[in-house]
Amino acid sequence: MDAREPLDNELLPVVASVGRPPEIHATAVVEEGARIADDVRVGPYCVVSAGAVIGRGTVLANHVTISGSVSIGERNRILPNCVIGGEPQDVSYRGTDTRVEIGDDNLIREGVTINRASEKEDGVTSVGSHNFLMAACHVAHDCRIGDHVIIANGTLLGGHVRVHSRASLSGMVAVHHWATIGGWAFVAGLSRVLHDVPPFMLCEGSPARPRCINVVALRRSGFSQAAIEAVSEAYRLLYRAKVGVEPAREILRTQAMLVPQVEELLEFLEHQQQGRHGRARERRKAA
Repeated sequence: MDAREPLDNELLPVVASVGRPPEIHATAVVEEGARIADDVRVGPYCVVSAGAVIGRGTVLANHVTISGSVSIGERNRILPNCVIGGEPQDVSYRGTDTRVEIGDDNLIREGVTINRASEKEDGVTSVGSHNFLMAACHVAHDCRIGDHVIIANGTLLGGHVRVHSRASLSGMVAVHHWATIGGWAFVAGLSRVLHDVPPFMLCEGSPARPRCINVVALRRSGFSQAAIEAVSEAYRLLYRAKVGVEPAREILRTQAMLVPQVEELLEFLEHQQQGRHGRARERRKAA
């Protein structure tokens, strides 16, 4: 690389490869050992650690920090001031080489932080594919996010949280550690999530409680009208009539409404009841 001063917005290729090589701005710092695939763009003032693996077509806009062992898939867009792979904010952490794994086609907006895992589970914080993390979100250590998840501005996930595929969290939501957000669920803005959020539900409040089914998401996702009606009846039995999981299952069976979506909901609630404090995964914490 030339010793001359870099020009504004100049991108310098540093690794020769088949096809278009990665482009790394002259002001970026990429440590030796980082593995950067074709077509990657690393913008001004980014810092990429030696333990990073970045897949084809991914863009780090500017002022992005990739710290520690981080694997990022293909065609991701990571916008300014994101920090991915920072140490877990856990006082018991003792420096183990834990990691972050991110899939493909994610959009990670300004100021998002995604921390490496602690030693308490399998050492991985993971984000799947096709997710949209809006500005100033925080994904804490040991979290697992599925696919096609939307997390709006300023939402905070505590450690060990699970967010299943197709769930959506609105702005400024705070999720308690070890909680689980079920698939196709929606959590309204400013909610405080202390307990697991069942799949297919729209939850809101402090603490957040199911208010109705997330019918908009179910329709947009192509669920049949029969499935939507069955989930709606399950909600009525469980949260209005409050008959309990097993009585609800029997009633729904007699009404020919025990469709796969209802079975998923009932199984989720059974696991939740086996946990502590309304969070099924608290069993793992206790173990």
